[in-house]
Amino acid sequence: MKRLLLGLFCALLTGAVLATTDEDVARRVEASMLVTGSIVVAPDGSVQSYAVDHPEKLPSVVVGLVGKDLQHWRFDPVLLDGKPVTAKAPMHLRIVASKRDDGNYNIGIRSAYFGRQASFSRAQRMPPHYPPEAIAAGVSGTVYVLLRIDRQGHVNDAVAEQVNLNFVAGDAVMQHWRRALARATLRAARQWTFSPPPTGETTGTAYKVARVPVRFDLRRRDRPSRDAYGHWKTYMPGPLQPVPWFDRSRMVSNSVDAIPDGGVYSVDQSLHLATPLDNV
Repeated sequence: MKRLLLGLFCALLTGAVLATTDEDVARRVEASMLVTGSIVVAPDGSVQSYAVDHPEKLPSVVVGLVGKDLQHWRFDPVLLDGKPVTAKAPMHLRIVASKRDDGNYNIGIRSAYFGRQASFSRAQRMPPHYPPEAIAAGVSGTVYVLLRIDRQGHVNDAVAEQVNLNFVAGDAVMQHWRRALARATLRAARQWTFSPPPTGETTGTAYKVARVPVRFDLRRRDRPSRDAYGHWKTYMPGPLQPVPWFDRSRMVSNSVDAIPDGGVYSVDQSLHLATPLDNV
Protein backbone atom coordinates (compact mmCIF):
# COMPACT_ATOMS: atom_id res chain seq x y z
CA MET A 1 0.00 0.00 0.00
CA LYS A 2 1.28 3.43 -0.88
CA ARG A 3 0.34 6.81 0.50
CA LEU A 4 -0.37 9.62 -1.96
CA LEU A 5 -0.67 13.37 -1.58
CA LEU A 6 -4.10 14.80 -2.17
CA GLY A 7 -2.84 17.04 -4.96
CA LEU A 8 -2.00 14.04 -7.13
CA PHE A 9 -5.63 12.93 -7.10
CA CYS A 10 -7.60 16.15 -6.74
CA ALA A 11 -9.64 15.17 -9.82
CA LEU A 12 -9.66 11.44 -9.09
CA LEU A 13 -13.39 11.07 -8.67
CA THR A 14 -14.57 13.65 -11.19
CA GLY A 15 -17.84 12.47 -12.69
CA ALA A 16 -19.06 10.55 -9.65
CA VAL A 17 -22.76 10.90 -9.01
CA LEU A 18 -22.85 11.98 -5.38
CA ALA A 19 -26.51 11.20 -4.75
CA THR A 20 -26.14 11.18 -0.99
CA THR A 21 -25.44 13.49 1.92
CA ASP A 22 -24.22 10.57 4.03
CA GLU A 23 -20.66 11.52 4.98
CA ASP A 24 -19.77 7.94 5.87
CA VAL A 25 -20.78 6.75 2.40
CA ALA A 26 -18.96 9.64 0.73
CA ARG A 27 -15.76 8.70 2.57
CA ARG A 28 -15.97 5.20 1.11
CA VAL A 29 -15.87 6.42 -2.47
CA GLU A 30 -12.89 4.88 -4.25
CA ALA A 31 -11.37 5.03 -7.70
CA SER A 32 -9.98 2.11 -9.67
CA MET A 33 -8.36 1.02 -12.88
CA LEU A 34 -7.58 -2.38 -14.39
CA VAL A 35 -3.94 -2.94 -15.31
CA THR A 36 -3.03 -5.82 -17.62
CA GLY A 37 0.24 -7.47 -18.60
CA SER A 38 2.10 -10.74 -18.17
CA ILE A 39 4.21 -12.36 -15.49
CA VAL A 40 6.91 -15.07 -15.44
CA VAL A 41 7.33 -17.13 -12.26
CA ALA A 42 10.56 -18.97 -11.49
CA PRO A 43 10.58 -22.63 -10.36
CA ASP A 44 10.90 -21.53 -6.72
CA GLY A 45 7.73 -19.41 -6.95
CA SER A 46 9.45 -16.01 -7.08
CA VAL A 47 8.71 -13.45 -9.78
CA GLN A 48 11.32 -13.83 -12.51
CA SER A 49 10.03 -11.02 -14.71
CA TYR A 50 6.88 -9.15 -15.64
CA ALA A 51 5.59 -6.72 -18.26
CA VAL A 52 2.81 -4.15 -17.97
CA ASP A 53 0.77 -3.34 -21.05
CA HIS A 54 1.14 0.23 -22.32
CA PRO A 55 2.97 1.68 -19.30
CA GLU A 56 3.03 5.06 -21.05
CA LYS A 57 -0.75 5.24 -20.60
CA LEU A 58 -0.61 4.57 -16.85
CA PRO A 59 0.04 7.08 -14.06
CA SER A 60 3.66 6.80 -12.95
CA VAL A 61 2.54 6.08 -9.39
CA VAL A 62 0.66 2.99 -10.62
CA VAL A 63 3.64 1.70 -12.59
CA GLY A 64 5.81 2.19 -9.51
CA LEU A 65 3.31 0.45 -7.23
CA VAL A 66 3.14 -2.65 -9.45
CA GLY A 67 6.93 -2.89 -9.67
CA LYS A 68 7.38 -2.49 -5.93
CA ASP A 69 4.71 -5.02 -4.93
CA LEU A 70 5.73 -7.69 -7.43
CA GLN A 71 9.22 -7.82 -5.92
CA HIS A 72 7.73 -9.39 -2.78
CA TRP A 73 5.23 -11.77 -4.38
CA ARG A 74 5.56 -15.53 -4.11
CA PHE A 75 3.52 -18.10 -6.01
CA ASP A 76 2.88 -21.78 -5.51
CA PRO A 77 5.48 -23.52 -7.70
CA VAL A 78 4.13 -24.83 -11.01
CA LEU A 79 4.83 -28.54 -11.43
CA LEU A 80 5.42 -30.46 -14.64
CA ASP A 81 5.82 -34.22 -14.22
CA GLY A 82 6.26 -33.56 -10.51
CA LYS A 83 9.09 -31.04 -10.97
CA PRO A 84 8.87 -27.23 -10.52
CA VAL A 85 9.25 -25.30 -13.79
CA THR A 86 9.24 -21.71 -15.02
CA ALA A 87 5.72 -20.57 -15.88
CA LYS A 88 4.23 -17.57 -17.68
CA ALA A 89 0.68 -16.26 -17.51
CA PRO A 90 -1.40 -13.17 -18.36
CA MET A 91 -1.72 -10.75 -15.43
CA HIS A 92 -4.76 -8.66 -14.51
CA LEU A 93 -4.61 -6.30 -11.54
CA ARG A 94 -7.34 -4.12 -10.03
CA ILE A 95 -5.69 -0.96 -8.65
CA VAL A 96 -7.72 1.03 -6.13
CA ALA A 97 -7.20 4.45 -4.57
CA SER A 98 -9.08 5.37 -1.39
CA LYS A 99 -9.16 8.60 0.59
CA ARG A 100 -7.67 8.77 4.07
CA ASP A 101 -9.12 10.70 6.99
CA ASP A 102 -6.19 13.13 6.78
CA GLY A 103 -7.04 14.06 3.20
CA ASN A 104 -4.33 11.97 1.56
CA TYR A 105 -4.89 8.82 -0.48
CA ASN A 106 -3.85 5.20 -0.21
CA ILE A 107 -3.28 3.18 -3.36
CA GLY A 108 -2.93 -0.56 -3.62
CA ILE A 109 -3.77 -3.74 -5.52
CA ARG A 110 -7.26 -4.89 -4.53
CA SER A 111 -7.54 -8.06 -6.60
CA ALA A 112 -5.55 -10.08 -9.14
CA TYR A 113 -6.17 -12.75 -11.77
CA PHE A 114 -3.50 -14.80 -13.53
CA GLY A 115 -4.97 -16.74 -16.42
CA ARG A 116 -6.63 -16.70 -19.82
CA GLN A 117 -10.20 -16.89 -20.94
CA ALA A 118 -11.85 -20.28 -20.48
CA SER A 119 -10.95 -22.86 -23.11
CA PHE A 120 -14.57 -23.68 -23.91
CA SER A 121 -16.31 -21.43 -26.42
CA ARG A 122 -19.58 -19.61 -26.08
CA ALA A 123 -22.32 -21.13 -28.20
CA GLN A 124 -25.01 -18.65 -27.14
CA ARG A 125 -24.75 -15.71 -24.77
CA MET A 126 -27.39 -13.04 -25.24
CA PRO A 127 -26.68 -9.91 -23.18
CA PRO A 128 -29.03 -9.10 -20.31
CA HIS A 129 -31.76 -6.51 -20.72
CA TYR A 130 -30.75 -3.21 -19.14
CA PRO A 131 -33.43 -2.46 -16.52
CA PRO A 132 -35.37 0.60 -17.78
CA GLU A 133 -35.55 2.05 -14.28
CA ALA A 134 -31.76 1.83 -14.01
CA ILE A 135 -31.37 3.66 -17.33
CA ALA A 136 -33.78 6.37 -16.16
CA ALA A 137 -31.82 6.77 -12.92
CA GLY A 138 -28.43 6.86 -14.71
CA VAL A 139 -27.22 3.72 -12.93
CA SER A 140 -24.21 1.84 -14.32
CA GLY A 141 -22.01 -0.91 -12.97
CA THR A 142 -20.58 -4.40 -13.46
CA VAL A 143 -22.00 -7.71 -12.28
CA TYR A 144 -19.52 -10.57 -11.76
CA VAL A 145 -21.52 -13.76 -12.22
CA LEU A 146 -20.28 -17.24 -11.29
CA LEU A 147 -21.59 -20.06 -13.49
CA ARG A 148 -21.75 -23.79 -13.01
CA ILE A 149 -21.84 -25.37 -16.46
CA ASP A 150 -22.73 -29.04 -17.03
CA ARG A 151 -21.21 -31.45 -19.55
CA GLN A 152 -23.73 -30.45 -22.21
CA GLY A 153 -22.76 -26.79 -21.90
CA HIS A 154 -25.90 -25.68 -20.08
CA VAL A 155 -25.84 -23.36 -17.07
CA ASN A 156 -27.31 -25.28 -14.16
CA ASP A 157 -26.54 -22.63 -11.54
CA ALA A 158 -25.64 -18.95 -11.59
CA VAL A 159 -24.83 -16.55 -8.75
CA ALA A 160 -24.08 -12.82 -8.86
CA GLU A 161 -20.93 -12.92 -6.74
CA GLN A 162 -20.26 -9.19 -6.67
CA VAL A 163 -21.88 -6.06 -8.13
CA ASN A 164 -19.73 -2.94 -8.42
CA LEU A 165 -21.37 0.41 -9.09
CA ASN A 166 -19.98 3.43 -10.90
CA PHE A 167 -21.94 5.92 -8.86
CA VAL A 168 -22.34 6.87 -5.21
CA ALA A 169 -25.52 6.96 -3.15
CA GLY A 170 -26.78 5.87 0.26
CA ASP A 171 -26.31 2.23 1.23
CA ALA A 172 -29.98 1.35 0.81
CA VAL A 173 -30.11 2.94 -2.66
CA MET A 174 -26.95 1.17 -3.80
CA GLN A 175 -28.24 -2.15 -2.46
CA HIS A 176 -31.44 -1.66 -4.48
CA TRP A 177 -29.55 -1.08 -7.73
CA ARG A 178 -27.12 -3.93 -7.11
CA ARG A 179 -30.07 -6.27 -6.78
CA ALA A 180 -31.70 -4.87 -9.92
CA LEU A 181 -28.58 -5.35 -12.05
CA ALA A 182 -27.97 -8.80 -10.54
CA ARG A 183 -31.53 -9.95 -11.32
CA ALA A 184 -31.23 -8.80 -14.93
CA THR A 185 -27.90 -10.58 -15.30
CA LEU A 186 -29.06 -13.87 -13.79
CA ARG A 187 -32.20 -13.98 -15.95
CA ALA A 188 -29.97 -13.87 -19.03
CA ALA A 189 -27.14 -16.03 -17.68
CA ARG A 190 -29.40 -18.99 -16.92
CA GLN A 191 -30.24 -19.15 -20.64
CA TRP A 192 -26.63 -19.14 -21.87
CA THR A 193 -25.09 -22.25 -23.40
CA PHE A 194 -21.43 -23.18 -23.89
CA SER A 195 -19.41 -25.73 -25.82
CA PRO A 196 -17.04 -27.54 -23.44
CA PRO A 197 -13.74 -28.70 -24.98
CA PRO A 198 -13.76 -32.25 -26.39
CA THR A 199 -10.44 -33.09 -24.72
CA GLY A 200 -8.55 -32.08 -21.61
CA GLU A 201 -8.04 -33.14 -18.05
CA THR A 202 -11.38 -31.74 -16.87
CA THR A 203 -13.49 -33.22 -19.68
CA GLY A 204 -14.83 -35.97 -17.45
CA THR A 205 -15.85 -33.74 -14.57
CA ALA A 206 -19.53 -33.26 -13.78
CA TYR A 207 -19.40 -29.51 -14.36
CA LYS A 208 -17.09 -26.57 -14.98
CA VAL A 209 -17.07 -23.27 -13.13
CA ALA A 210 -16.55 -20.00 -14.96
CA ARG A 211 -16.76 -16.32 -14.07
CA VAL A 212 -18.20 -13.70 -16.42
CA PRO A 213 -18.19 -9.91 -15.90
CA VAL A 214 -21.36 -8.26 -17.26
CA ARG A 215 -21.14 -4.52 -17.72
CA PHE A 216 -24.08 -2.12 -17.72
CA ASP A 217 -22.83 1.05 -19.38
CA LEU A 218 -24.73 4.24 -20.27
CA ARG A 219 -21.83 5.88 -22.08
CA ARG A 220 -22.75 7.52 -25.34
CA ARG A 221 -20.84 6.22 -28.35
CA ASP A 222 -19.91 9.72 -29.50
CA ARG A 223 -18.18 10.52 -26.21
CA PRO A 224 -14.77 9.25 -25.03
CA SER A 225 -14.87 6.63 -22.32
CA ARG A 226 -13.76 7.53 -18.81
CA ASP A 227 -12.96 3.83 -18.48
CA ALA A 228 -10.20 3.90 -21.10
CA TYR A 229 -7.03 2.06 -20.18
CA GLY A 230 -5.02 4.03 -17.65
CA HIS A 231 -7.93 6.22 -16.53
CA TRP A 232 -9.41 6.22 -13.05
CA LYS A 233 -13.13 5.59 -12.61
CA THR A 234 -15.54 5.79 -9.71
CA TYR A 235 -15.60 2.52 -7.82
CA MET A 236 -18.07 1.32 -5.21
CA PRO A 237 -17.45 -2.43 -4.81
CA GLY A 238 -20.27 -4.56 -3.57
CA PRO A 239 -19.96 -7.32 -0.98
CA LEU A 240 -18.81 -10.77 -2.07
CA GLN A 241 -21.77 -13.13 -1.95
CA PRO A 242 -21.38 -16.67 -0.54
CA VAL A 243 -21.72 -19.54 -3.02
CA PRO A 244 -22.31 -22.91 -1.27
CA TRP A 245 -21.03 -25.00 -4.18
CA PHE A 246 -17.81 -23.02 -4.77
CA ASP A 247 -14.58 -23.42 -2.79
CA ARG A 248 -12.96 -20.00 -2.27
CA SER A 249 -9.83 -21.36 -0.62
CA ARG A 250 -7.73 -20.67 -3.73
CA MET A 251 -8.82 -17.05 -4.16
CA VAL A 252 -6.05 -14.50 -3.62
CA SER A 253 -8.41 -11.81 -2.31
CA ASN A 254 -11.97 -11.20 -1.20
CA SER A 255 -12.76 -9.63 -4.56
CA VAL A 256 -13.37 -11.07 -8.01
CA ASP A 257 -13.14 -7.92 -10.13
CA ALA A 258 -9.67 -8.26 -11.67
CA ILE A 259 -11.01 -9.88 -14.86
CA PRO A 260 -11.67 -7.69 -17.92
CA ASP A 261 -15.11 -7.10 -19.39
CA GLY A 262 -16.32 -9.16 -22.31
CA GLY A 263 -14.80 -12.53 -21.49
CA VAL A 264 -15.48 -15.90 -19.88
CA TYR A 265 -12.82 -16.89 -17.36
CA SER A 266 -12.08 -20.18 -15.68
CA VAL A 267 -11.83 -19.98 -11.89
CA ASP A 268 -8.78 -22.24 -12.08
CA GLN A 269 -5.96 -19.75 -12.56
CA SER A 270 -2.73 -20.97 -14.11
CA LEU A 271 -0.77 -19.30 -11.28
CA HIS A 272 -1.73 -19.17 -7.62
CA LEU A 273 -0.44 -16.25 -5.59
CA ALA A 274 0.61 -17.17 -2.06
CA THR A 275 1.38 -13.61 -0.93
CA PRO A 276 -1.56 -11.60 0.50
CA LEU A 277 -2.58 -8.54 -1.52
CA ASP A 278 -2.81 -5.02 -0.10
CA ASN A 279 -5.78 -4.34 2.14
CA VAL A 280 -6.58 -0.99 0.53
